[in-house]
Amino acid sequence: MKQTHVMIVGAGPVGLVSALVLGQAGIKVTVVEASDVLNQDLRASTFHPPTLDMLASFGLTQELIAQGLVARYTQQRDRHEGVIAEFDMSLLKGDTDHPFRLQCEQWKLTNLICAQLAKLPHVQILFNAKVESVHQTAESATTQLSVEGTPHQIQSDYVLGADGAWSAVRRSMGIDFEGFTYPERFLVISTQFEFANHMPKLSYVNYCSDPHEWCVLLRVPTSWRVLFPTKLDESDEEVMGDASVESRLQGLLPQPHAYDTVHRTLYKVHQRVAQQFRRGRIFLMGDAAHINNPLGGMGMNGGVHDAMNLCHKLLEVINTGAAPELLDRYERQRRTIAIEYINASTARNKKEIEERDPLVRKRTQDELRAICANPITAKNYLRQTSMLNALERAEAIL
Repeated sequence: MKQTHVMIVGAGPVGLVSALVLGQAGIKVTVVEASDVLNQDLRASTFHPPTLDMLASFGLTQELIAQGLVARYTQQRDRHEGVIAEFDMSLLKGDTDHPFRLQCEQWKLTNLICAQLAKLPHVQILFNAKVESVHQTAESATTQLSVEGTPHQIQSDYVLGADGAWSAVRRSMGIDFEGFTYPERFLVISTQFEFANHMPKLSYVNYCSDPHEWCVLLRVPTSWRVLFPTKLDESDEEVMGDASVESRLQGLLPQPHAYDTVHRTLYKVHQRVAQQFRRGRIFLMGDAAHINNPLGGMGMNGGVHDAMNLCHKLLEVINTGAAPELLDRYERQRRTIAIEYINASTARNKKEIEERDPLVRKRTQDELRAICANPITAKNYLRQTSMLNALERAEAIL
């Protein structure tokens, strides 16, 4: 009997989680990655409770916890008034095995997965492998790619596109990426300065609203990451320059000495969802399927949820003889969540954190205080922000 072969494009968290789920089930997997090594830069850093639940069965969660920071509390703050509402994620006990956020860089997950995949002889990772196009027939899919400059052609039963916002798989299929790009860019500054010693009651996860320059303060094991929006008239060079970075940090917390920064990243931000997540034997996941602003930490987590959803359905079709039509449910479930939940929530988060109307700002802050003060409404809020409600909604879609 012919062994099923799955091609996965992209060796980020979404692609490698998919490879692990399928590989541990005995499926032949080839992962192709355009870069020459696993990405080690500072991208996503928040793991939500249900994501930790999913990863636990693969022996990953405890290892991540050992390398990260357990964030029991999240805060909504005002840059001038301080804490507006602090939410205690332990309220989620009973709904999840991990009632907290884990602050841990995503590359730690991909490194852990790679170590496991190295033990599976039927799983192969090809680096310096750039996909040119993907084609399919009723019986198979063919991926045209260049591996270290040499043309290759790989035939497989399925192709999973987890190759990011500029997905070669999505573009090859001509699938529209509907939505918009925000006019401002986001600047992320990493510094080892210990904000918690100077800002009272600071938690590991802080969303700081302000009508002129909101920001997000996130702690990871080695540094604080501070996210600022940029002004439309600032050039990339100005934004990334020492004077601009120092001015923003001093505006957040004045200090007698200059800040020492260890990393700076500037990027455009989008709210987009692919018109289709499935076309025959070819699927889109993670940023290839949907991208959003980072306010809420839902991008990587949503991508991992995509991977788990799709791969379990694939295993039902491959190993237990389920009808291929089951795979259509992946698109119905995950595309609905991308539109109604992930993109809607993150867009709302941005609108609220940057709100300029003082009456609207006050109403939002009063609502947050009231929600936080009541354990029932606080728990419902946390189920929403931790993506538990999204997964429950997805499962209800037939």
